[in-house]
Amino acid sequence: MRWLLASAFAAGPAIIALIVLAALGHLPSWATALACLGVTLIGAGLSGALLGSIRGLERYSQAVLRWGGERQGGLPPAPPRFWLGRNLAEAFHRQARLHEESRQRLTTSFTDLERALEALPTPLLLVTDERTIRRANRAAAALLGADLAGRDLAAVLRSPTLLEAIEEASHGLARRELEFSLAHPVERTFLAHVEALPEPASDGSRIVIALVDQTAARRMDQMRADFVANASHEIRTPLATLIGFIETLQGPARDDAAARERFLAIMAQNAGRMARLVDDLLSLSKIEMNEHSPPTSRIDLVAIARSAINNLAWQAKALEVTVRLDAVPDPAWVVGDDSEITLAAQNLIGNAIKYGRESDTVTVRISRVASAPGSVGWRVSERGAIALAVEDQGEGIPREHLPRLTERFYRVDTARSRELGGTGLGLAIVKHIMNRHRGTLSIDSTLGKGSTFTLYLEPADA
Repeated sequence: MRWLLASAFAAGPAIIALIVLAALGHLPSWATALACLGVTLIGAGLSGALLGSIRGLERYSQAVLRWGGERQGGLPPAPPRFWLGRNLAEAFHRQARLHEESRQRLTTSFTDLERALEALPTPLLLVTDERTIRRANRAAAALLGADLAGRDLAAVLRSPTLLEAIEEASHGLARRELEFSLAHPVERTFLAHVEALPEPASDGSRIVIALVDQTAARRMDQMRADFVANASHEIRTPLATLIGFIETLQGPARDDAAARERFLAIMAQNAGRMARLVDDLLSLSKIEMNEHSPPTSRIDLVAIARSAINNLAWQAKALEVTVRLDAVPDPAWVVGDDSEITLAAQNLIGNAIKYGRESDTVTVRISRVASAPGSVGWRVSERGAIALAVEDQGEGIPREHLPRLTERFYRVDTARSRELGGTGLGLAIVKHIMNRHRGTLSIDSTLGKGSTFTLYLEPADA
């Protein structure tokens, strides 16, 4: 049917022209008939060739698409046999190749852009005018949680100033920069850049939010202020003692050998106390500065506990204290920073040795538990926790003191603490180490029976 229609369209105008010439007497009837027959045959032949080429081109194009889409290997399909079909096939193939190259360039550019956005350390959010999150890069997911797309920004970032800036941007106002804080899991400060796109994106995104972490800079400023305040307060007493004894040795006790020996011993004790105080303040400041960045290493808590016990063996021997390690499982892998967990373990074991009774036993227990007190940075219900508990058999701590034990320079017995060389910063350091590790510290004590300090850390199972 298509061939007949094509033949009629091809030969029709010529036949009509021949009939008109015959009717006007310009052509004899027999010549007109022969000419019409010839035109009809030529039109039918050309129409058949054209339709054959088109059908061959259709089959070829479908075969090329199947071959390109399936990528089964082998040779590509053969082009049509007719010259017109071959020319059309070559044109089609050339156009398809150009289209494929253009598509690949666009795909590559889009993929590169996606990778660049994902690799950026700065959290980026794309939201609509209605504050619905459309896109979030990997840094944003690490900060605010997974599956952000589709959520309301107000449920993710509870900052009235940020929401106000987004409202202004949705009305076409100029770009805004503002500072806000997130309190969970540890307090962090961010500088938010809020800017509206000239036109909404295809997914409805119109506002770009970039969050720059200012926590380290703010904590550095706070660290300087705290260091000056704490150092000036705590160092004043041993420094005054040193100055007094120096003046005494330069004056009345210049020639008193016995007094000189006694004073020099006290001066060495106070100088050592100041050195320990500065070391602890610097350690605490360093931990606080990195508190917003949790560690990701995998460490063996049992090996750390053994190392801490060995490092404190001299102190335990001097006080005739036995330190016993009870570890199940062994090894116990946790997520943490080796040096910081070692410092925390040494502080707890050292305190148990110093403040316990002489000739008693300090027990260090490492175990896997199903729950942890307080708030931690992982799902305890699914993974459990690894607990490091340090138990002593000392006099115990009155219950009213327990909530304040991790405050800086808080001491239950100030005179005894200073006599034993304590700086009042050990438990504060442990608390901030646990904050950085998204773990927790619990303290239990019974008067006359002793105390138990327990660290809960995230398991790092292989």
